[in-house]
Amino acid sequence: EELVDAMQVADTDNEVRVIVLQANGRAFCAGYDISEHADRAEKTTDNIRIDIQNMRQTVGRWDSVWNLSKPIVAGVQGYCLAGGADLAMHCDVIIAADDAMIGYPTVRTQGSPPTHMWTYLVGPQWAKYLLLTGNRIDGKTAERIGLVWRSVPSEKLTEEVNAVASMMAKIPWELLAANKSICNKAIEMMGRGLVQQLAAESNAIAHLAPIVNEFRRRSQEQGMKAAVQWRDAPFKES
Repeated sequence: EELVDAMQVADTDNEVRVIVLQANGRAFCAGYDISEHADRAEKTTDNIRIDIQNMRQTVGRWDSVWNLSKPIVAGVQGYCLAGGADLAMHCDVIIAADDAMIGYPTVRTQGSPPTHMWTYLVGPQWAKYLLLTGNRIDGKTAERIGLVWRSVPSEKLTEEVNAVASMMAKIPWELLAANKSICNKAIEMMGRGLVQQLAAESNAIAHLAPIVNEFRRRSQEQGMKAAVQWRDAPFKES
């Protein structure tokens, strides 16, 4: 929420033409905080109506990012998983490090993504592969399939992000906003807004699967690290 607030402030700042979203450290974002005591965890509940409402709040946050008037250039390094992938895919141009790891491993035991930009960016075949396996892809593969605009060596990431953002910033905001808007409207005509609402409902339904409760039980009794290791163990040889 603080991140979204900061981006909205930048969107209303007349001195800003382009927003750059990049992380410090070893990961862009490893996902939603799903630890047991996290105040802002991607929470599930036995009441599906409440669960849908919770998921729609998540959708609303990412929609507010998607609908900012100014272009957002994301620089992705390290892990970009689950909620991190949701965040990146609601930016306008993604540049990834060659060795970035992008995916949604939580589909294996924890439900379905609460938003869905995958099919719009990579088409149905790759969207299905990624969401039906939970496998990760590196930056080079992400560039090849269209999930990111470009992949570069990790030491060149900041340089490339700044170069693209600086080029965009030479264009007046009014024109940037107009051209971003028509691109977004074209995607809206493909049903993007409705699909996000349906994704929230799909995630709430998926939370009713027995394996989701089993993952939750293991994370509470054994800790999150042990639960994730249990989740990913069958995929180690694939």
